[in-house]
Amino acid sequence: MATHHLIIFVKNPIPGTVKTRIARTVGAEKATEVYRHLVQYTQQITRSGPWQKAVYYADFINPDDGWNGYSKFQQVGADLGERMVGAFREQFAAGAEKAVIIGSDCLTITEEHLFTAFAALDDVDAVVGPATDGGYYLLGMKQLLTPLFDNMPWSQPELRLLTEQAILQQGLTFERLQELTDIDEWSDYEQATGLEK
Repeated sequence: MATHHLIIFVKNPIPGTVKTRIARTVGAEKATEVYRHLVQYTQQITRSGPWQKAVYYADFINPDDGWNGYSKFQQVGADLGERMVGAFREQFAAGAEKAVIIGSDCLTITEEHLFTAFAALDDVDAVVGPATDGGYYLLGMKQLLTPLFDNMPWSQPELRLLTEQAILQQGLTFERLQELTDIDEWSDYEQATGLEK
């Protein structure tokens, strides 16, 4: 499905720069280990899907890592919104008719969620995967909707709500997927992996 593009945002697993809230509980090395696990999981659920896959790195493109076989790009922009707009713009320019973006912070997202998101775009203008912290783990659209990224409160609990309002204010429709938990705190990771038992 060459016209269905999956955008994956990743950070380079450098201790001290990833999962900083987890690092406050268990230290930077362990937090980096957690992040590597999240990235490996994201690779696992995206690898066999029939979409064009584009990985966008936060710091630098790693030429030889677990993302080999994916198109590789560098995130560009002052904040998350600018970086996402840039990625969507590139993928639509490259021929995408549907584009879906995910991060690498969720251990409960499955390949099924991705299929559902792309399918939803047959009927609606945008698709939102809500995260329990008030943000979103997935966002999909059929054309670049820049108002979804303008002056948004990144990493704040009202992000998803304001994003959905922005869709409606454009006179567009959206579908909301199942709510999932992003791994931001050590307790999230313990719950997701059963470590707390």
